[in-house]
Amino acid sequence: MSNTVKKGDTVLVITGKDKGKTGKVLDVFPKDNKVLVDGVNIVTKHKKARKQNEKSEIVKKTAPINISNVMVVCGTCGKATRVAHKEINGKKVRVCKKCSASLDKEFVKATKKEAKKNIASAKAEEPAKAKKETSAKKTTAKAEKAVETKTTKEASTSTTKKSTKKPSAKTEA
Repeated sequence: MSNTVKKGDTVLVITGKDKGKTGKVLDVFPKDNKVLVDGVNIVTKHKKARKQNEKSEIVKKTAPINISNVMVVCGTCGKATRVAHKEINGKKVRVCKKCSASLDKEFVKATKKEAKKNIASAKAEEPAKAKKETSAKKTTAKAEKAVETKTTKEASTSTTKKSTKKPSAKTEA
């Protein structure tokens, strides 16, 4: 399986002690299936002086985390996303699953235009759907009111009929 995370990407940590943190990928280790992210998984190392003129110290440094624990953050929509692959101008390009924008810097301009068109068309469809839904809601509301008024009229007439029948039944007993 090819890695979908590359050096220089912005990623979001989805599991572990640093869950929710974002950072830039400093290095990728495909053989180990690990990635080094700036400001994430900071460990402390105790460095002992090996020579007389060196000092012992405690050093904080970033350690690699598993590549399955991070998700790429899309530069266009700003959301953590899965990565799809698409062919643009004869080259295989990484693409955001949510907005279809390119994650590779060379093809960002070409796919940003497509992504904006997709978002604009989705927004244009939403008001049309909303209008249809509101008109449908109005007609169903009118129908429900008509049914309610009929049932309340029937209920009121049946209660008056019952009330007239009950006293006569009591008088007979």
